[in-house]
Amino acid sequence: MTDFTRRETLVRGGTALAGTLAALSVPAAGQGAPIKIGFSMALTGGLAGGGRAALLAYQIWAEEMNQKGGLLGRKIELVYYDDQSNPATVPGIYTKLLDVDKVDLVISGYATVPTAAAMPVVIQRGKLFMSLFALAANDQFRYDRYFQIQPNGPEAKFEFSKGYFELAGKLDPKPRTVALVGADAEFSILALEGARENAKKAGFRIVYDRTYPPSTVDFTPIVRAIKAASPDLLFIASYPPDSAGMIRTVHEVGLGAKMVGGGMIGLQFAALKQQLGPMLENVVAYDLYVPEPTMTFPGIEQFLVKYRERAAPAGVDPLGLYIPPFAYSEMQILGAAVQAVGSLDDKALADHIRKTKFTTIVGDIGFGDRGEWAEPRILLIQYRGIEGNDLEQFKKQGKQVILHPAKYKSGELKVPFEPIKR
Repeated sequence: MTDFTRRETLVRGGTALAGTLAALSVPAAGQGAPIKIGFSMALTGGLAGGGRAALLAYQIWAEEMNQKGGLLGRKIELVYYDDQSNPATVPGIYTKLLDVDKVDLVISGYATVPTAAAMPVVIQRGKLFMSLFALAANDQFRYDRYFQIQPNGPEAKFEFSKGYFELAGKLDPKPRTVALVGADAEFSILALEGARENAKKAGFRIVYDRTYPPSTVDFTPIVRAIKAASPDLLFIASYPPDSAGMIRTVHEVGLGAKMVGGGMIGLQFAALKQQLGPMLENVVAYDLYVPEPTMTFPGIEQFLVKYRERAAPAGVDPLGLYIPPFAYSEMQILGAAVQAVGSLDDKALADHIRKTKFTTIVGDIGFGDRGEWAEPRILLIQYRGIEGNDLEQFKKQGKQVILHPAKYKSGELKVPFEPIKR
């Protein structure tokens, strides 16, 4: 195995994301050794868009903490390696972090598959494990030192599509049929399992239910088959490349339905918003944070200003609405726990996190079963009034209207979804 490239904070000039302070890896005079926080991160490969944005959020948090004196009177050092969006590299990275780098704390990389790949090593060593956007990754392990920052709630795979089918069930006349489609990969499979159960519970007849290989680039045969089934609803569980491919093909084939969307990862990213532009009109999709008046949490605007100032030079998502606020909040929780406990003991930190509600820039967070959010907060949003491909419009209210849950609702569902006429 080739040695991994160590990506520390601006130790080698331009090797890390732009704007990182050298102080992050250099303990101040008179202080003890830095507190090392280790993780793998997708800096290349298919997950790199999310991974690099998350890394910038981690760096911003570490810089702010170090400017205040660090944690427990010690500076913070981030020690990380590019997992290349390949889960096969992840166990070796965490073994190296713990055995060679001797990190004090570990957190996960971005996304479900890399997180699941790290779990056996982390569990074997008894380490606290904060994870970033991993769908139901602890359902199998039920590890009591695991905590997940994505607001899925205790029944993640069901929560992911719950709002979609609740809204569909309230339409008049009520839709009767649904098509389910997604990639043959871990996230999509779990999301489709939940959607299948939610659809049946709501009384919808499933007329199409298939997966496609993750390497698929031509979605025309799939969308034509779905159109032939003539569903009232189309629920898609997809990763960024196929989210874009499915939306484009839906328009090309001319597939219309009362609701189209559901569990599509990637529509939250600036790159896909810009590419798809008006093709997003009336798509109903899950999200986690959008700039609607019901989600004005303390500190979120200040964070986004700082993040956006550095996003372009760092070559990461310029909007920063999806992953960065949650990555920053993850570190807020970790830092608050260390300060409250007064040590780096993994068991003591896990015990404290499990019983505490934390105030973060994405709201108050408390953890419940299997380390998921005690109160789920998956948003269902609808794109409205999308004009052209300008990114600035997505910073405004009213472009990503929150339909569900009721607590954060900012508008009403508009139907049907209609493909762009060509």
